[in-house]
Amino acid sequence: MSALLDKLALAFSYPFVRYALIVGVLVALCASLFGVTLVLKRFSFIGDGLSHVAFGAMAVAGVLKLTNNLPLVLALTVAAAVLLLRTGQNTRLKGDAAIAMYSVGALALGYLLMSLSSGSANLAGDVCSTLFGSTSMLTLTRDEVLLCVVLSAVVLALFVLLYHRMFALTFDESFARATGAPTELYNLLIAVVVAVIIVLGMHLIGSLLISALILFPALSAMRVFRSFRAVTLCAALLAVGCALLGLLASILADTPVGASIVAVNLLAFAVCCLVGRATGANV
Repeated sequence: MSALLDKLALAFSYPFVRYALIVGVLVALCASLFGVTLVLKRFSFIGDGLSHVAFGAMAVAGVLKLTNNLPLVLALTVAAAVLLLRTGQNTRLKGDAAIAMYSVGALALGYLLMSLSSGSANLAGDVCSTLFGSTSMLTLTRDEVLLCVVLSAVVLALFVLLYHRMFALTFDESFARATGAPTELYNLLIAVVVAVIIVLGMHLIGSLLISALILFPALSAMRVFRSFRAVTLCAALLAVGCALLGLLASILADTPVGASIVAVNLLAFAVCCLVGRATGANV
């Protein structure tokens, strides 16, 4: 036990580990809060689609040889979220088809650009790191952490301010529209916020795994609770707890950060299913 504690103490003496802890907790918290709305609206796949778009944006930044690719990736992913919402409202191209189109197209174009412009001899390793976040904990910078803290504060403030409007939008969008609420603006805002969360978390979790932070805490909480407030609070606690445990497991077992966090979320989902079945909540 003392050896494990010594290993943790040594790990947290390095700034990049502390940076990973801050980013992991903040991204997990923000993702879980808006994930409940996305899951209930049956639009949770948007996180996966935008994560693929962010991968393509990172490839573009790599072609341009930008030392700080976060602003460009953030701008392109937010733009894709706006286009995705507009395209998904087209009667000829429904939301799920639009997400699939953007997702597969961005993933293919991103890999194509990386293969054509990469000067690295280890292209497969570079792509794997981007997709799964295998070594990205080492690359977090102080500026990226500060940007994550600021944007996370904005996301949390928006959630608190729009909580009641999001509740109405989640369960009865038609009624909310009939009362004069600007539902299209709120949907657009949610899409943009999800894009910001995806970009903030993909450096640590990986672009293919980041959508799990949106999906798993909400689904786990729904197995135990029924009210919107209880599900939201439970999802937030689960997300933060799983992020912490996943990061600690990654340090102790020398496993990839993103995969470790997702694995802990999967375990939490299984436990919540058992608890919900035992208490009669999951019927």
